[in-house]
Amino acid sequence: MTTQFDSVQSYLDQGLRGSWYPVLASWEVSSNPVGITRLGEQIVLWRDRDGGLHALEDRCPHRGARLSLGWNLGDRIACWYHGVEVGGDGEVRDVPAVDRCPLVGQKCLRAYPVQEAHGAVFVYFGVLADDAPVELAFPPELADSEQYSNFLCTAAWKCNYQYALENVMDPMHGSYLHSASHSMAEGDRKADMVLEATEHGFMFRKSSQMGVNFDWVEYGHTGAGWMRLSIPYKQRFGPGGHFWIIGMVVPEDEDNCRVFFWRIRQVQGWQRDMWRFMYRNRLEQLHWDVLEQDRIVLENLAPQARDHEYLYQHDVGLSRLRRMMQKEAKQHLARINAARTENAQ
Repeated sequence: MTTQFDSVQSYLDQGLRGSWYPVLASWEVSSNPVGITRLGEQIVLWRDRDGGLHALEDRCPHRGARLSLGWNLGDRIACWYHGVEVGGDGEVRDVPAVDRCPLVGQKCLRAYPVQEAHGAVFVYFGVLADDAPVELAFPPELADSEQYSNFLCTAAWKCNYQYALENVMDPMHGSYLHSASHSMAEGDRKADMVLEATEHGFMFRKSSQMGVNFDWVEYGHTGAGWMRLSIPYKQRFGPGGHFWIIGMVVPEDEDNCRVFFWRIRQVQGWQRDMWRFMYRNRLEQLHWDVLEQDRIVLENLAPQARDHEYLYQHDVGLSRLRRMMQKEAKQHLARINAARTENAQ
């Protein structure tokens, strides 16, 4: 069943589908089933005996109990309530309390495509439940693990995911909100901004300053939506040149999201070991402090903040992102409504 949406914005507030999203860090899914809410949908994830990942609707087809409260049986999960066993493909494998139960063999639950990459678990959310997943690719700073080394940080924020995306699509806030940061204390506090098309999306940058502060950000979509930026680092912060960040955001529901930031340096050999040591021992807390400043501001925005904005030239990037997402949302809703009409006939 497809969810009913009142408007393009109500659809967007739950999450733009047709994409892969990071939903958890890899270490968060072990032997026990894990229940999550993403894009307003309840999902259970678990690993089989070979470490492979499975993702299903978090709902027993018998009485609706949460499967995430149940037992991991490897290639299937057993409901705690009555022991009903459901495979990773959504098919009921056994109902141990009843002989020859008609539920056995029926595909009763939605199974989600799932894969693991760069320390995160990715789930594909189709516009329609049976949509085949698109190919998932990553920016070179993540894809090239020999040239680059990264740490993943993830946090839950109590705000709509669109605000978290738009926060990154706003280089100018670094000179103000993060002005006391070890990496964003320098450069002009006034700038003209320029928007440029890229292969996978667009870049929004300061016209007269690059390589000094948080001076540019790129939005791209390669199966998943991501944002890329770099911040210059002084030599005392270790080898590797600029500090790269790849960011992604997954909505939980209309009021909550989960942010994923990969923090990256271009380092090899002994320099990689040196940087990873410095990061854990000196830099990580500084980066968390910056992230906390963003979280505090976004979680305390005025109610319905978007409805009362007066945007100016520094907001061209987030305006472009909104238009792109709204255009795609309209296309998705047309598909959803067409499928609903077809099913009703």
